[in-house]
Amino acid sequence: MTALSRLLQRRTGKGVYGNLLQEIRLEDPESFRQYHRLDRESFERVLETVGPSIRKVDTSMRTSISPGERLAITLRFLATGETFRSLAFQFRIGERTVSNIVDETCQALYSTMKEQYMRVPTTTEEWMEIAMEFNERWNYPCCIGAIDGKHIAIQQPENSGSEYFNYKHFFSVVLLALVNANYKFIYVDVGAAGRAGDAGIFANSALKKALSENSLNLPPAEEIDGISPSKINYHIVGDDAFPLSLKLMKPYPHRNLDQPKQIFNYRLSRARRVVENAFGILSNRFRVFLTTINLRPDKVQHVILAACCLHNYMVENNKIAYISICDSEDTNHTLTAGLWRKDHPLTGQQPTTDRNPKVDAKLQRQLLTEYFNSDCGAVPWQNDIFSK
Repeated sequence: MTALSRLLQRRTGKGVYGNLLQEIRLEDPESFRQYHRLDRESFERVLETVGPSIRKVDTSMRTSISPGERLAITLRFLATGETFRSLAFQFRIGERTVSNIVDETCQALYSTMKEQYMRVPTTTEEWMEIAMEFNERWNYPCCIGAIDGKHIAIQQPENSGSEYFNYKHFFSVVLLALVNANYKFIYVDVGAAGRAGDAGIFANSALKKALSENSLNLPPAEEIDGISPSKINYHIVGDDAFPLSLKLMKPYPHRNLDQPKQIFNYRLSRARRVVENAFGILSNRFRVFLTTINLRPDKVQHVILAACCLHNYMVENNKIAYISICDSEDTNHTLTAGLWRKDHPLTGQQPTTDRNPKVDAKLQRQLLTEYFNSDCGAVPWQNDIFSK
């Protein structure tokens, strides 16, 4: 028997799960939260959900690793991005076993949580609720979500050439996400190679297909006070990377803009910031996304999907924890950058190559511009933003 084997045999008595983690679970809830990036109550609730899917059977040769320990290993990986070798020493488990545990548990987290925490809205009423929250929180009407892409850094996959090499000059897979007004992911497209642009990923996504086929049960176009009798379609907001359409509004190009158009860009940006903040919260909590992940792209997908489910769970159950992390506005609506912006920068923009949006899409953007500059649609502080 090797020295390493002897070390691993003493897992129950000497490993971090049977010692340190049990101590802080009972005596130091804050350290428990910092270690797992979930508080004790959330850990237990997630374990109750995922436990049956990751439970293994004891054999005559050895006792299986418990679901609690499997979840702890996976959360520690998500929380830090540290190597499987480092985790293997801490938990006194073989390095390959740690790798298998992380992948299996991530898959189980997604499969057991997606229906409750990652379900795309399917009814008109659900979309209306999202739009009402955007209007109440961010003063933007008829918005069903903010969309953006984030590059997740990975080691170059074998025999992949430049497929995963992005325009920011590192290897990545892309997380394309639609986010509601409360920083919750309501749709994700995961795993596109880094060389693909946001617009291209969106064009080939299930979301774009559903929008084109009108299969999402979106509310009908609505009259808005100040621009009646014209109607505004319920739509997504995005940045310059996306093509302008009736169902996706983007800013005016940033050149020689008059103040009404600047105000439109400000109001759209204010609504769109939720997706940037959602990515920031995700990376701030699960700092594996601030590292270069040394896994195959298919396994990186499992990691991303599991983290998105956990993120949504935490948004729904611990919203106050995000206040200091997110961007915020003071009483004068001056923006204060959230803590996440001090972390690794998000992906920048790749302007879309679609230079000829349809006339009706341009007209809708103009109608929204008129609304934001009308007595009915203006917010009291918007002119002050441009006079500072």
